[in-house]
Amino acid sequence: MTEHSSPSLLVVLIEDEPQIRRFVRAALEAEKFQVNEAENGNRGLIEIGTRRPDLVILDLGLPDMDGIELLRDLRAWSNVPVLILSARDHEADKVQALDVGADDYLSKPFGVPELLARVRALLRRSLRPHGDDAQVARFGGVEVNLVQRLVTRNGEPLHLTVLEYRLLTQLIANAGRVLTHRSLLRDVWGPNHTENTHYLRVYMSNLRRKLEDDPNVPQHILTESGVGYRLILS
Repeated sequence: MTEHSSPSLLVVLIEDEPQIRRFVRAALEAEKFQVNEAENGNRGLIEIGTRRPDLVILDLGLPDMDGIELLRDLRAWSNVPVLILSARDHEADKVQALDVGADDYLSKPFGVPELLARVRALLRRSLRPHGDDAQVARFGGVEVNLVQRLVTRNGEPLHLTVLEYRLLTQLIANAGRVLTHRSLLRDVWGPNHTENTHYLRVYMSNLRRKLEDDPNVPQHILTESGVGYRLILS
């Protein structure tokens, strides 16, 4: 049984619209997830605290509190992966949710295949093994040995600059998650460079040129337009 179809995996769905709860629940249960629902934020926090889910799916427009407020509260005591589902599709809303602690953001309306793909990506990240297997990341023909700091592509050594390697390891550590421009600049370049998005574009372009089969149509280092980047390990 694959990791995403295991019946032991539990999702807490916090959404006030009954139709969307039914739609999402049916999609997840078809993949053998267990789903617990909450129609408001306070109930959602109780469900998360008592059930300790593997994933939280959160709507931002809740009747008793804003989803951003819930997320801030949650991040004070839990690192559970959080996927935002929201009708708010402005870049500023996405960036705010991701900066506060969301792992991914899916705008309404959305389709089942994309929903399930986002869920699987977040679970792959959170359920990655610890130990030796966690020290080697692979995607496409690329292998990154995080202990030896070696990068190869199709078995051949690959030279990355210090900043390219630091950027790549930040993406690997958060594989499947959308990282905002600001968070990447802060963590790779430092807190004084959070507005220097042109640095990021240049270095991402260099990484794609070195790591992707076709840097113009990347399969692993993906752009979330106006928001940031995500790495897909596969």
